[in-house]
Amino acid sequence: MQHERRNISMLMDLYEMTMAHGYFTKQDNTDRVAFDVFYRRNPDQGGFAIFGGLEQVVEYILNLHFDDEDIGYFKSLNLFSDEFLEYLRNFKFTGDVYAFKEGTIIYPNEPIMTIVAPLIDAQIVETAVLTMINHQSLIATKANRIVRAADGRIVSDFGARRAHNVDAAVYGARAAYIGGVHGTATVLAGQQFGIPVNGTMAHSWVMYHDTEYEAFKAYAEVYPDNPVFLVDTYDVLNSGIPNAIKVAKEVLGPQGYRLKGIRLDSGDLAYLAKHARRMLDEADMEDCKIMASNSLDEYTITSILYQGGPIDIFGVGERLITSKTDPVFGAVYKIAGIQKQGEWEPRIKISESVTKITNPGLKKVYRVYSEEGKAIAELLTLPHEVPSTNSPYRYIDPEKPWKELYFENCTFKDMQELVIKDGEQVVASPSLEAIRSYVQYQLENEIWEEEQRFENPHRHYLDMSPEYYHMKMDLLNRIGRKK
Repeated sequence: MQHERRNISMLMDLYEMTMAHGYFTKQDNTDRVAFDVFYRRNPDQGGFAIFGGLEQVVEYILNLHFDDEDIGYFKSLNLFSDEFLEYLRNFKFTGDVYAFKEGTIIYPNEPIMTIVAPLIDAQIVETAVLTMINHQSLIATKANRIVRAADGRIVSDFGARRAHNVDAAVYGARAAYIGGVHGTATVLAGQQFGIPVNGTMAHSWVMYHDTEYEAFKAYAEVYPDNPVFLVDTYDVLNSGIPNAIKVAKEVLGPQGYRLKGIRLDSGDLAYLAKHARRMLDEADMEDCKIMASNSLDEYTITSILYQGGPIDIFGVGERLITSKTDPVFGAVYKIAGIQKQGEWEPRIKISESVTKITNPGLKKVYRVYSEEGKAIAELLTLPHEVPSTNSPYRYIDPEKPWKELYFENCTFKDMQELVIKDGEQVVASPSLEAIRSYVQYQLENEIWEEEQRFENPHRHYLDMSPEYYHMKMDLLNRIGRKK
């Protein structure tokens, strides 16, 4: 079944369609609404996250449709009128989508995407949009943490077999590449996205042959120009490394080839790598790389390197592809405003939990840069506001509104751009390489090193213009009086 056709337009929670039917029946679909996509906290208590999945969201929205098979399924639920089902048969998304560039460094509670569309259009895309953004943003963020921990060493995605499904493996590999890994072992991801693929042998290759030496020899004969041997099937130091060296000397050397590397997949990786490095160097194989895999993440890699483990390449699997230490990104999709008779009315969700109170209304989000080009804060404003760069700009910290605060000698960058207008794409999706390079550029040039710490990172603040802050407070006060 997974090889047969499936319509991603059907990826939704049922309540999206029951509400859409309700709006249709009550003739409430003439109004336009604005929904914001944002998240509330950074994974792993980090200083930031990375925005992933936008290209897939755009593809989904542009191809949103319901065919005869889909209409038949909805009819079988006995929930929807024939008139509504006929409406779905001719459905096409006609709204606008504003979004950060894919690969942008992002922070909690800012609208990384805003959908402005007729009510039904905006409502039925919720689940699919969140699925794509939540997954790829999570994996891209986790991958970047692992890459930073590796401190310049090669990191490869080995996670497909531990991923939660086929799509999680393939799109997880895409997200990991955005986050900075150098390649993937997942062939379908390599084919689909042009990601460099890598891989050598599994333990089954070694176990199939009568001896470990014969296994390495056979592999070297097939792949003499790129041999990497898995040396932990039996005994790393007493069997695996000696046999690898022997094949390098007896088989590869006489043909003018060198052993490219060995891989460790179990045991005390720091300890084994130290001894392996010594044995390889003593055999005049200083150029032979050491690869390590086996339940790695940023914490284990940091520990291995702190202990002096001479590992050149890390193959990271389950803890990357599932973001095991913090597996939920938590982006949400909340209505922010409703247009009635040409005028926009803000909407706000309030809660007993202060962290769940939303930022209402149409808005712009600016990134504030210091004179040195470092991103120092985010700023929410009303749509018509353009922060001045010619004089100190007053802003409000919503957690400390009594303070008199100003941005001085700063520049402001409008973070959202229009990517879909009236249901048509107006900005081309960048290449995967461009998205990956954009992540790297920001981290090297714009994002404080203090925000990139794993432990107790510097907090990046979300501030508000006075006009926006007072609009939000007035709205909260009006709602409070109604209660």
